[in-house]
Amino acid sequence: MKVLVAMSGGVDSTVAAALLVQQGHEVVGATMKLWGGSSDSGCCSVSDVEDARRVAAQIGIDHHVFNFTEEFHQKVVDFYVDSHKQGLTPNPCIECNRHLKFDTFIDRAKILGFDYIATGHHAKIITRDGISYLGRGEDLHKDQSYVLSMLKREQLDFLMLPVGEITKDRVREIAAEMSLRTAFKPDSQEVCFITSTTGRDGFLASRIDLHPGELLEGSTGRVVGAVDAVELVTVGQRKGLGTLGDGSARYAVDVDVVDRKVTLGRQSDLMVDSIEIHTLTFSHQPLLEGDTIEVQGSAHGPTSMARFFGDRVEFESPRRKIAPGQTLAFYRDDVVVGSAIAR
Repeated sequence: MKVLVAMSGGVDSTVAAALLVQQGHEVVGATMKLWGGSSDSGCCSVSDVEDARRVAAQIGIDHHVFNFTEEFHQKVVDFYVDSHKQGLTPNPCIECNRHLKFDTFIDRAKILGFDYIATGHHAKIITRDGISYLGRGEDLHKDQSYVLSMLKREQLDFLMLPVGEITKDRVREIAAEMSLRTAFKPDSQEVCFITSTTGRDGFLASRIDLHPGELLEGSTGRVVGAVDAVELVTVGQRKGLGTLGDGSARYAVDVDVVDRKVTLGRQSDLMVDSIEIHTLTFSHQPLLEGDTIEVQGSAHGPTSMARFFGDRVEFESPRRKIAPGQTLAFYRDDVVVGSAIAR
């Protein structure tokens, strides 16, 4: 099979390419140039491109660089900025997967005549009766099925995930055994277009107007403080919001960017019975009203049993609120059935 491997320059994607070569596939590596600005956190840096190119040469495959900076800016960066402007908490990595890695990149691979693409994500392609499903990775501590939960059947049918069948420790062992330069390279943890020097605050301040806001005590409605930028407060946030009169920590339970108010409460005030959702995607057949699913609201967060009702999910027992703008992944028996975004 002809396989185009998305090589970010990290250990997972380089080992994915090496494994496919060992399996006898006709492999080509490609690194996506996504962000044209400053970067010091991986995924888009010059050093990552060089690491991918050097490993490709070492394992004997061709390597290309695809320039998707315009698409990335429109679909990911603008989305991120606009979401914060509305008081939402976006996940840019998921939007990058949705629009670039598993849309634009797949389109390019098909034009070039490839049979599959492959990435270094820790998740599994599970085939049942000839149908491809997305499952959790072998290494549950590194499982990335959550950030791929928006994939549809036609994308899953075109995808290989070679390292999803092994643990992260084994990935590094393979890289070390092959003397790959990425063997001990740290994992990328941050948003690629936000540098450590400017941070999220500086990045957004250069693109949108940030407004001071009032902090309101939820139980009384009285003003108890202020924040420099209401657009930077996330539902569930504790840092920088002080304490209640009795010394208990307080959390942001609601953010209103229009009236520039942040409502505060105790951790118990974040517990909800349901969450409204939008931007639904399904891996295969759409869920039906009342279907029981398992909901995960962050990359490695806890899951909760719930029932699906089209515009919302209702939990079997109260759980911590998921910030508006964040993705909810839906599972059945560790297999992804769909996803949505919290309203």
